[in-house]
Amino acid sequence: MFHGKIDKLALLFVAIAASAGNCAAQEKPDAPAPKQSDAPSAQSSSTQKPQVPVKDDKDKEEKDAQGKTTGTSNDRLFFTLPNFLTLENANQVPPLTAGQKFKVVGRSSFDYVQFPWYGFLAGISQAENSEPGYGQGAAGYGKRFGAAFADGSIENFMTSAVFPSLLRQDPRFFQSGKGGFWHRTGYAMSRVIITRGDSGHSQANFSEVIGSALSAGISTYSYHPRADRNLRNTASVWGSQVGYDTLTYVVKEFWPDIRRKIRKK
Repeated sequence: MFHGKIDKLALLFVAIAASAGNCAAQEKPDAPAPKQSDAPSAQSSSTQKPQVPVKDDKDKEEKDAQGKTTGTSNDRLFFTLPNFLTLENANQVPPLTAGQKFKVVGRSSFDYVQFPWYGFLAGISQAENSEPGYGQGAAGYGKRFGAAFADGSIENFMTSAVFPSLLRQDPRFFQSGKGGFWHRTGYAMSRVIITRGDSGHSQANFSEVIGSALSAGISTYSYHPRADRNLRNTASVWGSQVGYDTLTYVVKEFWPDIRRKIRKK
């Protein structure tokens, strides 16, 4: 079925790897400041503009990425995909309000990158003729694009806005950054079943488990072809969504390390 997300993860790594290389290549060292004369003339002194120190945009981005002032970030996985709910090395931060949770999820779900991404997935589905009930041609492609966009958006809102607001849970991923590879991987994977409450204490991640299950049911039994509307397919989609989110958490955990290495190069 088209909205099973395990296939999407493989496509994600292919799509974002190229953009990572392009963004790294765009970074250039700052040009050296021009030398000034030891004895400038009166005319040149009066007309010469004072030098303004160049702000370090990277440091500003890093500070904002910590969520110290906004509670969210402007970070993007591999400089492309929205990663606004990930905080780095942020232990003590105030909880998000319900309005903030909906706002950041809406910002992420309707980000400009999402449109070509879902268009690409719809094209793959069209070529494979998955979910034949949609048909072919422009109409079939449009239905697949709409279904893909709806699938992703509904799950994002359910798991990161609706249920976190109702259950007072924090939808953000707090990067560990401590320990070895397997320790950090285990921590990232555990975030699917363990999350932080608005109170700051750890609790069962019902927002992820229940939210993804409900979003799978809504998408399966509403706008997908009738031939796919059954409990077995719903359970399959639910499992795929949870598996996709688990692997995404692992990527989020190690992305800051990857980003720093890219910038150094």
